[in-house]
Amino acid sequence: MEKVGILGGTFNPPHLGHLIIANEVMSSHGLDEVWFMPNQEPPHKKRSDNVSSSDRTEMLKLALQSQPGFKLELIELEREGPSFTYDTIRILKENYPQTQFYFIIGADMVEYLPKWHNIDKLLELIIFIGVRRPSYNLQTPYPILYADVPEMGISSSMIRSRVKEGGTIRYLVPDAIRSYIKENHLYES
Repeated sequence: MEKVGILGGTFNPPHLGHLIIANEVMSSHGLDEVWFMPNQEPPHKKRSDNVSSSDRTEMLKLALQSQPGFKLELIELEREGPSFTYDTIRILKENYPQTQFYFIIGADMVEYLPKWHNIDKLLELIIFIGVRRPSYNLQTPYPILYADVPEMGISSSMIRSRVKEGGTIRYLVPDAIRSYIKENHLYES
């Protein structure tokens, strides 16, 4: 049975922290692949920028091009409305019945698990892998695996703020993404 990790998020923009998390989890849990799954509209937060789904997809393609074990999964962008993980995983399990899915979440989402849509049914379909994030803990009543990942304070919101203020994002995102952001005037004020 193939073991596939799923790393979901807005990836607005994708950054080195995302890539490090995927690499460390893939290595520590013996995953065959990690699928990056950008969402349309996360149920727990609203997007407040005008960056299109196609821009986020293009940036992810650029970020993933150098790692053959990283793939892009667009199932949530192809659906309208809020992206509930339970609905997505049900579809993926139907499409890939011989795959064991592992859903990779940051500590901020570990704390939020009790509020997830259909969490008990979701736990029957996937295994969660929690990773550390600064200022959060991994305490939860739910059965999840853990991954030791170097803690970094890189976030997409910090990158957007830096771009808006004219600051540097070098070494926070792959160079190809930095160029894409600049060429397409993303996140500028």
